[in-house]
Amino acid sequence: MTATFESFRQGFPDFLLMTGTAGVLLLLASTIYILLTPWKELALVRGGNGAAGLALAGAIAGLAIPIASCLASSLTLLDLLLWGTVALLLQLLTYRIIDMVLRDIPTRIQNDEAGAAIVLIAAKISVAMLLAAGLWDPNIGRV
Repeated sequence: MTATFESFRQGFPDFLLMTGTAGVLLLLASTIYILLTPWKELALVRGGNGAAGLALAGAIAGLAIPIASCLASSLTLLDLLLWGTVALLLQLLTYRIIDMVLRDIPTRIQNDEAGAAIVLIAAKISVAMLLAAGLWDPNIGRV
């Protein structure tokens, strides 16, 4: 029992640092995403636009999944920050690709088109899952 508590005492500060950093990274990545998308998600959501709420929820989940994978497999704080940044950039690229395929996602979201938001969510979560898998190697922690 003493070994368990000693292990907790030694590991808890690192847990707080890494998990707190992942949380801040998610908050920053979500903020950057909101600032870079051409529509104003928060204003639209406050106004009752369901498509904007769906799109924003998909974006946050799409960022959280690879950041969680980074957290699980990162060996250092720098490792977590680097790969979390890569996840943000690739999610922004995913948005751009879906915007090209569906043509004019911002207008569709502003017009509360749920179908466009659902396709965007599916793309973001699918890419997030691929990123998360690519970031994880159970044998060595990081590829």
